[in-house]
Amino acid sequence: MRAPLRWVLWDVKDTLLKGLNGQSWWVGVVRDTLSKCGVQEPALLDTVANNLYHNFCNAENWEVFPDSLKALESCSSSGLKLGVVSNFDNRLEAILRACGLLSHFNFLITSEGAGVAKPSPAIFDQALQKCGTSADSVAHIGDHYVNDYLASQSVGIHGFLLDRHNKNNQPDVPEKHRLSSLEELPSRLQLQMD
Repeated sequence: MRAPLRWVLWDVKDTLLKGLNGQSWWVGVVRDTLSKCGVQEPALLDTVANNLYHNFCNAENWEVFPDSLKALESCSSSGLKLGVVSNFDNRLEAILRACGLLSHFNFLITSEGAGVAKPSPAIFDQALQKCGTSADSVAHIGDHYVNDYLASQSVGIHGFLLDRHNKNNQPDVPEKHRLSSLEELPSRLQLQMD
């Protein structure tokens, strides 16, 4: 007999939100771009790069997918608890707050905070510890075949692959674990709950 579903873990970038991350990457891109434009003053390069990095926490730099909020609310109203497991930096909490999504989650685990990134099973092990339940009582929704679907499945979590643009032609992902929209999620989760 399988355990009832209790938790849903979420990837964020390209699952719930569109946007980019990584301070060192961003700072490097901005510095390189401005340098190529003839700006050579190191203090100015650092100031501009850091300001852009911190400004990226603002909600206007992110787009919440139209189906995200409804899916989160549906999961919560079904009695499921929600957590985040995301290859993201520590700005994620501020970004989710600015976008009005933070209150839906019981916990956030970022790769920066965890010291390990998906697809490592260790980040999912940390999430299972926070959930306080076995893997077969947990689902994970994400858009990346290896980092989200295969990695969550490898630790016994029910993985769902979100493929908004029908680009993941992975034959080993059963239809019942494939989503083209988060609107399909409640009925798929219900199958795991029954």
